[in-house]
Amino acid sequence: MKVDLFDFELPRERIAEHPANPRDAARMLDLSAGGMTDRIVRELPDILRPGDLLISNDTRVIPARLFGKRGDAKVEVTLHKQEGLAEWVAFAKPAKKLRIGETFKVNDEFEAEVLDKKDGGEVTLKFNRSGADLIAALEKYGVMPLPPYIRREAGGSDQDKSDYQTIFAQKDGAVAAPTAGLHFTPELLANLDARGINRRTITLHVGAGTFLPVKVDDTDDHKMHAEWGSISKEIADLINETRANGGRVVAVGTTSLRLLESAAREDGVVEPFEAETDIFITPGYKFRAVDMLLTNFHLPRSTLFMLVSAFAGFERMKAAYNHAIENEYRFYSYGDCSLLECASKIDART
Repeated sequence: MKVDLFDFELPRERIAEHPANPRDAARMLDLSAGGMTDRIVRELPDILRPGDLLISNDTRVIPARLFGKRGDAKVEVTLHKQEGLAEWVAFAKPAKKLRIGETFKVNDEFEAEVLDKKDGGEVTLKFNRSGADLIAALEKYGVMPLPPYIRREAGGSDQDKSDYQTIFAQKDGAVAAPTAGLHFTPELLANLDARGINRRTITLHVGAGTFLPVKVDDTDDHKMHAEWGSISKEIADLINETRANGGRVVAVGTTSLRLLESAAREDGVVEPFEAETDIFITPGYKFRAVDMLLTNFHLPRSTLFMLVSAFAGFERMKAAYNHAIENEYRFYSYGDCSLLECASKIDART
């Protein structure tokens, strides 16, 4: 498909710079019944049904943005994919300042050797710390890797260290937040539980590649960056049992959805999963595992807008985004969200 089909004009003032407070006060455009209703996130328990299963991503964002030097030259790197206990692939800016065999130095205690260089500003770094020690160094010297459309000073904001982390965050490894999860509060989770809605988490370590623009003209020519994910046998069994009993699987965010679809067989059965996935979903894809999706409003020409267009229907999503822009919904990571139902489910009822 032509990437231009997924372009739209978004006024700068529609981009959220901070999350809603409280988080579940964010607006939610409900398209779950085939219509279009303006709601807020804390109404979610009233829309879902007892026996539905809410699947969230429990990855935790690490401070993966580092400022340092190669010699006297200033260099910024954003880690995006772990290759080993001490090795990460990163986007470097400017990448031309780093050469294989040289040292990227954050300070006298924390540095990395450049092992490899790739296209698109990617470098492979081997740090002088590994495992938990490396994570501790990142926590001490790194900055939260906010998306480029959120305006901050180079050092970031202390508030973002908590704002850019979901209530589900448990497992270190993401360099971008699974942002649909940012809308949940303890009160909302308690109300979901009281309603009889089951909740479980899976893990997909979101990479910085999620922010990269699609630079090709045709979706067939775009290559996704791989991300590591895990679904346990217990959760896979519960997903299959839920659907067999007539319940719906509700993915919190596109990261949860992509992992679930990666683990699903053609017949819709979800199997345990522990591997990388580079699944790229565009209109025409047949969804196997997910019935509903809670997701934020995404960038023009992005793989995520392509995904939601595939899930809920291209024309429906164009109309929804027009409605959101006209009615001053807040977009992107800290913005509002939409609740979508798989188009095949809607079409089957009409």
